[in-house]
Amino acid sequence: MHRIRRLIVLAGLVLAAPALAQASRLDEILARGVLRVGTTGDYRPFTALDKASGAYSGFDIDLAQSLGAALGVRIEFEATSWPNLMKDFEAGAFDIAMGGVSVTLDRAKKGFFSAPYMREGKTPIARCADKDKYQTLADIDRPGVMVIANPGGTNERFDRTNIHAAQIVLYADNLTIFDEIAKGQVDVMITDASETRFQQKLHANVLCAIHPDKPFDFAEKAYWMAPDSALRAFVDQWLHLSMENGSFAAIYAKWFE
Repeated sequence: MHRIRRLIVLAGLVLAAPALAQASRLDEILARGVLRVGTTGDYRPFTALDKASGAYSGFDIDLAQSLGAALGVRIEFEATSWPNLMKDFEAGAFDIAMGGVSVTLDRAKKGFFSAPYMREGKTPIARCADKDKYQTLADIDRPGVMVIANPGGTNERFDRTNIHAAQIVLYADNLTIFDEIAKGQVDVMITDASETRFQQKLHANVLCAIHPDKPFDFAEKAYWMAPDSALRAFVDQWLHLSMENGSFAAIYAKWFE
């Protein structure tokens, strides 16, 4: 009898276990009706904040709205910065980071990345008159050369690793950083190939992307989210369908072509 009673108790615990299962982050988002998207607002064409209106725009901003529509929730953009991105992520300030976020192993230790949506790599951008002077890292890493970088992200990390003789100049406003090159305040910036192509369009005949098709290294962009398997599975499926049904291509053409 005692054994039967014990088995009944154990069975009750087993049956009760699913009810005690912790809700996934995806469940929380659906119940909340809001997807909180962390974005820096300073990385055109992926994310840009209009400080006057408080509105965000960009490639990944449009895709965030697409993701929200697929989830059936509204989007709330949470301001972050490259120096504080990791800290804000760990604090749970947002569910997913979108806005030209590069895949790194340090970030992968803290959360999940979606399937990559863009192949990347660091490449120089300089005044068109000087583009032949900065073809290689050896060309750039010379005394007297001023290399500008936004602090706290993968650009500064790349420069600290590879630039030793040239001067690294940190400039906090990533929305106006390329104007410093155009004005001759600095010589060159090493950043993602996609950004150099976009800035070349904005500064036509003034700034030139230098071999963006053959960057110095390899990187990928993806969406960085809370370590929740259900959320990652949904984001990956949404991204896959968007690429297959043409909606991703339409947004890409709007910002990059």
